[in-house]
Amino acid sequence: MQITVLRSDHIYRKVAQASATEKVELFRNEMLAPFMKKWQIQQIPFKADEPQGFDVLMLNSMMNRSPEQITEEIEREIALISSDSFWLSCEQAVKNSLQLFIEQGINLPVSDYLFTIQLGNPASPVLMLSEGYSGDGGIPGYIWCTIVPNDYTIARVKAALAHECNHNVRYQFIRWDHTVTLGELIVSEGLAENFATSLYGKQLLGPWVAKTSAETLNKHIKPVLKEKLYVTGLDHITPYLYGDEIAKLQNYEPVDLPYCAGYACGYYLIQYYLQKTGKTIVEATITPANQILNEVKGFWDEETVISC
Repeated sequence: MQITVLRSDHIYRKVAQASATEKVELFRNEMLAPFMKKWQIQQIPFKADEPQGFDVLMLNSMMNRSPEQITEEIEREIALISSDSFWLSCEQAVKNSLQLFIEQGINLPVSDYLFTIQLGNPASPVLMLSEGYSGDGGIPGYIWCTIVPNDYTIARVKAALAHECNHNVRYQFIRWDHTVTLGELIVSEGLAENFATSLYGKQLLGPWVAKTSAETLNKHIKPVLKEKLYVTGLDHITPYLYGDEIAKLQNYEPVDLPYCAGYACGYYLIQYYLQKTGKTIVEATITPANQILNEVKGFWDEETVISC
């Protein structure tokens, strides 16, 4: 297994010192080009044919610092992710997460992994809803986290990386295409967050779960999601998975659900599954969603009250 670290702090400093006309292409080529296969799989153009056209740079700038924002004025942010110990800790989190599967006899089809940490845009409403940190690990072999660096987010980077590594492993075994269901994504997010807390403790439970109360989960979220598990299409899935606030920000129709309702539901659904079946989180990670959902029908019952 080969893990490659893309030291974004080095790239940010180069971009910060570059001229205004050089910043965009320097950032595109050094930060985004190493993830070229990921963009190709996602069918996202690396460079738009027209000015202001959608491409990887526009996508990246929705939540991360754009090249234009990378100046010497954000040196303090860059410094917070610049220590060798920080990057070694991140690399170890990725290595430990992936190694757990290998130790359990799971042969990972992917052997090469690339990861980085990007500076988040403090003006991004979506990123701020998740308290300044997020991640992306759904394309096998590629993992990154986005943070607005401070004591709170830096303390949670390892757990966030573990969450994304879990996605990375799952989608080496589970196919994700246009037929993906809400149920699969609820299961997937539940697996990832349970994996992260199994490694780093429930005190690092992500806000996408921790913000949801037991009453909201039991009385409001579960009854709605129970009837929508087989919905397909991101325009239909997104409001149920992420809730109304994010749905509105992304121009989807709200469905009267709170922030990251699907994530919170998934977390407790997977806890129910693990307790009921005796499976480990490693075993569950590569189990098809339909098998998991068939085992947790009691989770949705009104009398099954989940404590948060």
